[in-house]
Amino acid sequence: MDHQNLELIENIRQQFDNTPFPRIPLEQSPKDNSELLYLHNLVTAYYFRNRRVINTEGKVILDAGCGTGYKSLVLALANPGAKIVGIDLSEESVKLAEQRLQYHGVANAEFYALKIEELPSLGLQFDYINADEVLYLLPDAIAGLQAMKSVLATNGIIRTNLHSSNGRAGVFRAQAVFKAMGLMNGSPGELEIEIVRETMEALRDEIGLKAAGWNADRAQDEGWIMSNYLLVGDKGCSIPEVFAMLRGADLEFISMVAWRRWELMDLFKDPDDLPPFLAMSLPEASVEERLHLFDLLHPLHRLFDFWCGNPNRTQAFVPVAEWTQAQWREARVHLHPQLRTSQVREDLSNCIDSQTPFEISRYIIVPTLGPVAIDSTIAACLLPLWDGPQSAVSLVEKWLQIRSEQAVNLEPAVQETAFDEVKELLTRLELFLYLLLEC
Repeated sequence: MDHQNLELIENIRQQFDNTPFPRIPLEQSPKDNSELLYLHNLVTAYYFRNRRVINTEGKVILDAGCGTGYKSLVLALANPGAKIVGIDLSEESVKLAEQRLQYHGVANAEFYALKIEELPSLGLQFDYINADEVLYLLPDAIAGLQAMKSVLATNGIIRTNLHSSNGRAGVFRAQAVFKAMGLMNGSPGELEIEIVRETMEALRDEIGLKAAGWNADRAQDEGWIMSNYLLVGDKGCSIPEVFAMLRGADLEFISMVAWRRWELMDLFKDPDDLPPFLAMSLPEASVEERLHLFDLLHPLHRLFDFWCGNPNRTQAFVPVAEWTQAQWREARVHLHPQLRTSQVREDLSNCIDSQTPFEISRYIIVPTLGPVAIDSTIAACLLPLWDGPQSAVSLVEKWLQIRSEQAVNLEPAVQETAFDEVKELLTRLELFLYLLLEC
């Protein structure tokens, strides 16, 4: 590594030694944050790729660039029985991460002050790697991806992200201003933070730089200023550059983590009535091309947050929407682990008692574009899932039992009709990975 890159890495290390990130209080727990746990549960990524439910017991999970350990704690809570390994360039951050997991009683965790490129020295293989908000800081992102691939289990999955040049354009312009002012030479600290604050607040509100990204409500948040306007090593890229990096590291793109929020057709007024050129070309576009066009048309996302893994390791499966009746009769239904809580079950029971719709998306909204509610009557057939996985047939029988009890006011349901109604419900909820179906 050349002298310039070595100096950059040292500046990054010093920055996070001086201002460890994230600045989340030691005692704060994510245990009730269903959405955060959903995103960091290996079950979610593995099911999305293979349509199979994996047991996290005994798995080994890496938090690369663990910082002060909050995401390490999330990973531990989201993946019961897994071993958590955290690495970070900053020794100070590693110490704080160790303290955090000890405070929350997580025993099966270990941390190292280590560069990502040095991962092979641990002699470990990982079933899941979380490299959150770190890859865009590396002088060579491909080398970082290659290092993670070298310690990834054959069927393992990496969740990582890179900054979008388009989605973060205002912040990058601000960084250029503060570089020109000399604030990002070396490792910025409290003095530089105060200069940024004073500079931005001195500008008129309509000035482009201020209007594009400054948030007056967060002006006193030093961590926010540091992780945006003074983030040493920060850089953006395009979707084609992301895919070029993956090819350079011999990794396969799986999906954006918030996959539903990258749907290109949602950008058009009427997806069924597109201009002729688009109507002919878009159906033939690759995943890379569609994501690139989305980012150009609507740079909504500051992060390209995605899953990737070793090439050609996706298990063959038939989409649930294409299952035969025979497959449905063999199907097992799992409730996503992050919905299987006593609070969610109690909320569902209350909706059933009051005969009001059950808004399941209130706990996990990220795979949707809006609220997802289900009729509380048929939702009652899902209650057994809080006790464990059930066969689709048993859920149909539960629904028949409920309908039979309501037969005073409703026509008795026949087996075939009940099966169709339950299938429709399960198919809809599987689309958002609220339910996980295997056959």
